[in-house]
Amino acid sequence: MTESPALDTTFRTEVGSAMRSAALEMVPLIRSEAAEIERIGEMTPAVLDALQDAGVFTMAMPPELGGTALGASDVVEVVSALAKGDGSVAWMAFVAAGMRMVSTFPQPLVDDVFALRDSWAGPLCIGASVFSTSVGDARKVDGGWMVSGTWRFGSGSKHTAWAAVGVEFETPHGPGRGMAVLPREDFRILDDWKVMGLSGTSSNGITTDGEVFVPDHRIVDLRELDQMMGSGPSRYTGLAYQTGMRGTMITISVYTISIALGMAEGALESFTEQARTHRPFNLPYPTVADMPTVQVVAGKARAMINIAGTVIRSHAAEVDRRAVAGKDFSPEEESEMTLDLVYAARLCEEAINSLQVALGSSTMRLSNPIQRFVRDIRVLTSHGAIRLDPLSEINGRAALGLEPFAMFAGGLAKVGG
Repeated sequence: MTESPALDTTFRTEVGSAMRSAALEMVPLIRSEAAEIERIGEMTPAVLDALQDAGVFTMAMPPELGGTALGASDVVEVVSALAKGDGSVAWMAFVAAGMRMVSTFPQPLVDDVFALRDSWAGPLCIGASVFSTSVGDARKVDGGWMVSGTWRFGSGSKHTAWAAVGVEFETPHGPGRGMAVLPREDFRILDDWKVMGLSGTSSNGITTDGEVFVPDHRIVDLRELDQMMGSGPSRYTGLAYQTGMRGTMITISVYTISIALGMAEGALESFTEQARTHRPFNLPYPTVADMPTVQVVAGKARAMINIAGTVIRSHAAEVDRRAVAGKDFSPEEESEMTLDLVYAARLCEEAINSLQVALGSSTMRLSNPIQRFVRDIRVLTSHGAIRLDPLSEINGRAALGLEPFAMFAGGLAKVGG
């Protein structure tokens, strides 16, 4: 895409631009490793090392803890660049976004998690079923808690040092919800992420073998999450830590939706390369690219991708603008902007699907990157946090002046008062 002169690039930084350049340089490697990543269900050593060297796993961490704390505008460019190569690889950048939350946990817990920051290759901490309707159990004992359970969708499970998992516990006010942060030796990977797309994200379930002891400082009450995440500006520097709670949640959506954008851009690149060399099966054109119907598809797809990119980048710039001004978003603004982003992902999905149909049966080969983009974006847009219809309902209630639903109302219904 040729960027519009009106696009606000104020908040892009030299550090972010350098990381984007490194990500783009990785695309040939990523594409060459994509089939193997899918086969083994995790990053290959070469790609994991490249992500580590580029600073992807530390881009949501504060400078005080060895990170770069990139703002939302930089995030779009880095994540979408990675996704041009492969969606699963870009998903690892989304996993890294969780460090923004972890960094604001109580200091003793932060000290534990970040102790390995100079030696660990991969995300330091992942999340699994934190906001889910089905979580583990925590039982209070002297000095801590006994935690047990099984947690699904632990993206990055094969590459992490720690995992934050959802738990239920009893409080004087009734049932409570929280996070238990477990070291790698306290959980077992189920290796059950056998899916049609984004297979390389290692989003496996994890489980404890019986109960494990978790000291008090490694349990986080979700009722305190807003306050903790809002502590960023007083504890750390870096643009990512100047955003408010709702701005941070929008930024996480930006991470996710930027994967869709990059995959659509990568699919269009692959489509144009193939269309210029393939010959039609039953029409007398010299190449597929000479077919008027294919030209129409290419034009529409590019328009959808451009529109999606403009929405994503403009919302990212607004997040950064509010961060600099010290202002957060209202619940209604968060709902509306999140839905805009989700709809942008739907446009990217529509573009990718149309490109595959236009090229035909040649895209069915597992060696063809377009078929992987088709499968990966279907899984991406099925993610519970960015499904179009539920988020449309949340936003629609606000548009109609009805009592709003919280973004994770289903998963957090049991939090005590």
